[in-house]
Amino acid sequence: MSQTVGVIIPALDAASSIAAVVKDARRILPWVLVIDDGSSDDTSAAARAAGAQVIRHEMNRGKGGALKTGFARALDDRLEAVITLDADGQHLPSEIPKFLGEWGESQPDLVIGSRDHLFEQMLPRRRMANRFSAWTISACAGTRVGDSQSGFRLYSRRLLQEVPIGANGFDYESEIIVRAGRGGYKVLSVPIDLGFVNGISTSHYRPVKDTLRIAWTVARTRFVG
Repeated sequence: MSQTVGVIIPALDAASSIAAVVKDARRILPWVLVIDDGSSDDTSAAARAAGAQVIRHEMNRGKGGALKTGFARALDDRLEAVITLDADGQHLPSEIPKFLGEWGESQPDLVIGSRDHLFEQMLPRRRMANRFSAWTISACAGTRVGDSQSGFRLYSRRLLQEVPIGANGFDYESEIIVRAGRGGYKVLSVPIDLGFVNGISTSHYRPVKDTLRIAWTVARTRFVG
């Protein structure tokens, strides 16, 4: 299992947290790749010192752009699946076995680490946004998704090879749900615990701009293709 599944961590200015995330992930899966998406701090050095492979973007390409770089390396290295998690410590690497359990049992194409059981602990505006986006994306994808904005996920090699994604920002993760659901790929959710529930202070998500971009990407994917 450990030789066929790896971990990808997109990171931006995460020097203070990335080492702990890498070390905890490598205790479970040795193949860990950090994509430094144009950081202005020592993210790359900290990740390497912790034992990760590192690819650095000199210019910021957005979360989707970072994920695409990581997925390309994973496919080149012939991994059968990859798990993505954030660099700020909100996603706990100790939760990775939940994804591996789903993968080993039924070989799904996309497993989303769902936080919907924690929505009540979130700030009201974040809770409402997550619930609305989950409902909208579920309707467009034709499959129920309890938490469409979680970046803690498992992607199968088949999904990454067969489903082209145009988005390069936070909308990447929404577009792939819609394309996977409407394409008949197996999409599952698994409940996860978090290091902290509200990640506003560490998030690079821009509420207005990125929400509008996600809405446009989802609508375009659903109705235009």
